[in-house]
Amino acid sequence: MGLDLKPLITPTHFKLAELSGKVVAIDAYNTIYQFLSTIRGPSGEPLANGRGEITSHLTGLFYRNVNLLMEGVKPVYVFDGKMHPLKAQEIERRFQVKQEAVAQYNHALEEGRMDDAVKYGKRTSVLTSAMVEESKKVLSVMGIPYVQAPADGEAAAAHLTKIDLAHASASQDYDSVLFGAKRLVRNLAVSGRRKVPNKSAYVEVEPEIYEHEKVLKETGLTAEQLVDVGILIGTDFNPGGFAGIGPKTAIKLVKEHGRLENVEKVKHLLAEVPYQEIRDIFLKPEVPKVDKIEFGPVDREKVLDFLCVDKSFSTDRVAGTLDRLQKAHDARSQSLEKWFG
Repeated sequence: MGLDLKPLITPTHFKLAELSGKVVAIDAYNTIYQFLSTIRGPSGEPLANGRGEITSHLTGLFYRNVNLLMEGVKPVYVFDGKMHPLKAQEIERRFQVKQEAVAQYNHALEEGRMDDAVKYGKRTSVLTSAMVEESKKVLSVMGIPYVQAPADGEAAAAHLTKIDLAHASASQDYDSVLFGAKRLVRNLAVSGRRKVPNKSAYVEVEPEIYEHEKVLKETGLTAEQLVDVGILIGTDFNPGGFAGIGPKTAIKLVKEHGRLENVEKVKHLLAEVPYQEIRDIFLKPEVPKVDKIEFGPVDREKVLDFLCVDKSFSTDRVAGTLDRLQKAHDARSQSLEKWFG
């Protein structure tokens, strides 16, 4: 479900090259789920090798990161740790959605409705522990660091921006704003057109960034009040929020009353919502102890061995992609030598 802050905050659009030389902390699970959902075959099935092993996540991570590295972006991935008990309800909801989607997907296949099969297939994605380990492996051989969060990955990514180890956090969700990320990047490395779900229309998509200080100034809220707005409209820790309260109404109520406990409209419901615990999740999250982030070179032989030998990727295609990355790296190094030489 996620947090719906879109009607309240305004992004700044930018070109990916503007992040050159900057560290971006990427919400790993959020990104890998995107790959599992979108990188699929003509019938909506996930990509797989000859042994039936799903490879959508590896395809996405390899080619996405090559594009980032070619632009000089320095990605660091942050993986979720233990799940907070309050998120269990949302996880159960997502599981039920997937189960329904699996049934609809199989039914569409049986009836030959390929468009519907593709639509429902995207909703059936499951991230396994094996996929997580494979994802960490491909990052390692590409010289890309990752951080294992003790709890919520987005909280940890936001923390890296707050201690200036990362310029921005990257996720499609808006939770990073509540976690206090100095900057949130959405649509990282995405540009061009994207199909509107369940319609034949397309929309233009480009990277966008939200600055925390700008968000607070734009909304006229404190960081604590912004979290209260999130609780009113619903977060992963209280799905659905409070009935009848949308983003604009929530911000109006918090501005008028100062804090959640003073909003007359919901006072009688607060006993059923652990709002202080949810506040603490966002304002006092459990974060990893990280002193520095180290990047390494792409290990060409290990990349080829893992993707092509172990996972049956095309050797020519992977090798060709690594060649392009090397040329981009050499060109950037020559430019820097001329600049500083």
